[in-house]
Order: sequence, then C-alpha cells, then structure tokens
Amino acid sequence: MIPRYNGAQAQKMTSGAALPAGGYVAQIQSAKVEEYNWGTVLILAFDVIEGEYKDHFRKQFKENTGPNKKWKGTFRLTVPNETSKYYASEKRAFNNFIYSLEQSNSGFHFDWEETHLKGKLFGALVRNKEFLSDDNKLIRTTECGGCTDIQAIRDGSFTPLKDKLLSEDEIPAASPARSASIDAITEDDDLPFN
Repeated sequence: MIPRYNGAQAQKMTSGAALPAGGYVAQIQSAKVEEYNWGTVLILAFDVIEGEYKDHFRKQFKENTGPNKKWKGTFRLTVPNETSKYYASEKRAFNNFIYSLEQSNSGFHFDWEETHLKGKLFGALVRNKEFLSDDNKLIRTTECGGCTDIQAIRDGSFTPLKDKLLSEDEIPAASPARSASIDAITEDDDLPFN
C-alpha cells in the first residue's frame, strides 16, 4: 500500500514548458530599470500575441499555483555605459532595440521613459540556453536574447539567434549528455517490472 501524506489531493501539475527557440511577435506587459554595481539593466516583461504560442507566459503564470510564482517572459537589456568594456556590443544591442520598437509601433519615438513601453510591440528572438543550478545541475531552457521588428518575424526574414550552450567541460560529469537519447520501449520488449 502507498503511504498517505498530509495535503494529498488531486491537483494538476503545470508543466512550465519553455517557449521554443524562434521568433515571436511580442507585446511588452511592463518595463522596469534595475541598477547594479556594474551597470543598469532594462527589464521587459512580455508575452507572445500571435500564433500557436499566443499568451504563452500569461497561461503559465495563471496555471502556477506556487507561492513564489514569477512571470517567465522577460527580456533583459544592459543600458550602454561608456566605461564598460562591452560598451560597443551593449550599444549595438540597445540601438537595435530602439529600432525594433520604432519600426514595430507606428508613430512611436523612443523617449527613454520605461513606463511608456507598456503595450508596445517588438519581435522577440528566443534561443536555447543552458546553465548550472545552485546545486550544480544542468538546466536547459530558452530565453529572449535579442529582438527585431515584428514585420521580420511575420515574414520569417529574421536570423535566428545562436544557442547559448555551456561548453562540454562546464557540464558536470553526472549530467546527461546533450545528445543522449532514451531508448523507447516497444510492445515486444519485456517491461522492467511486473
């Protein structure tokens, strides 16, 4: 007999499936600026508004019944700082963000006020990403790592982002290999238990 535990009930588990890598027409739900000792970051909460994955992050958020639920659809942009050694690449990425907003929202002119970004459209470029958890486990997910204008998304004329994967020597030995596959059990196979 299975031992009972406190709080046992029939409750659907949310999958929290990641948004697949690709390009999406997205709408900014909110925007905020955060300051760090190394610089300033613009954080956009967004959701997909067209296609098969429409309202992806809203559905995930609503289905999550946990006490510490968070909005998963975010795009983080470092605000260029001339003293940063990454200034040139930060500037290219931020200028591209401004272009993407202005091209995607007729009559909109970027005015440096983050509260004016709510409701604006942009093309979200999502890539696969790997990182290590606090307990050194390999986590595979996706992230919005760039942007473009929405017409490029609709036309399919955008360039997909390169995946952001850990190098083989960064992956702990106990983690499954990136290319590992699970052998399927067929009807003719003996089950591992009776």
